[in-house]
Amino acid sequence: MVRTDGTKVTAPRHPSWKLEIYGLWITLKTDPMILFLFPMFFASNWFYTWQFNEYNNALFNIRARSLNNLVYWLAQIIGSISIGFLLDQQNISRRTRAFSGWIILFVMVFVVHIWAYFYQKGYTRKSIPPDAQKMDIDDSGYTAKIMLYILCGLLDAMWQTTAYWIMGAMSNDPAKLAHFTGFYKSFQSAGGAGVWRADAVKTPFMNMFISTWALLVSGLVFALPMIFLRVKEHTDYSDEVLARMDDSGRIHVAAEMQAPTPTGDSVREVRTIKREQRSYP
Repeated sequence: MVRTDGTKVTAPRHPSWKLEIYGLWITLKTDPMILFLFPMFFASNWFYTWQFNEYNNALFNIRARSLNNLVYWLAQIIGSISIGFLLDQQNISRRTRAFSGWIILFVMVFVVHIWAYFYQKGYTRKSIPPDAQKMDIDDSGYTAKIMLYILCGLLDAMWQTTAYWIMGAMSNDPAKLAHFTGFYKSFQSAGGAGVWRADAVKTPFMNMFISTWALLVSGLVFALPMIFLRVKEHTDYSDEVLARMDDSGRIHVAAEMQAPTPTGDSVREVRTIKREQRSYP
């Protein structure tokens, strides 16, 4: 089947789990620039531990924590909508949107963590015993601390949304994007598991905080050259699919999948499809 613009409709694939694992290797081999996003992926769940355990749980009582969590996830809605609105502006070039999103994340990372540093340096694990009297919603200083937590929620949503957008800007091929997402969720989960373990063995609060800050900055630094070199104004077919694996594990290069200019039978097939589409209400 050929679309009216001359491109082929991608046939759905039903590969085995072995072929999917092999497909990850093919993705790395054909588009190694995704490696520059791995630190960003790894950091994408790392900050949860400091935010939830070392800040929210350490400083606030149950009532304040409940309110904090409510506004945190509401802030996520605002954060994802706002950054998505910028990244999807069609009247701005794709590269400008990519760099703008990167700058916003960079600024947000430093605003949140410079502010948080002045709180974190004031307490440790040892300074807060299990039976400590923690902050409530009507205590002095609560408003500023919940505002920081709102910014944490905004940063989280902006980070995740931008990561997905950058991957989407690298390709329009669903199979390739599925493998990108597989890398994203794998490294995200690995980072999350590692930092939760670090918290379980009572790593000092400040160490957890600094590691969070450093990983977020590192993720952005590594992502910058990938954005510069890989994000283009338009995604060409030859750029987005360098190779594809069929259900049997055979690798096809892009030239084998490139749709020819519709002539002869292809034109008649397109016209048939058009007539069939018009026949439906």
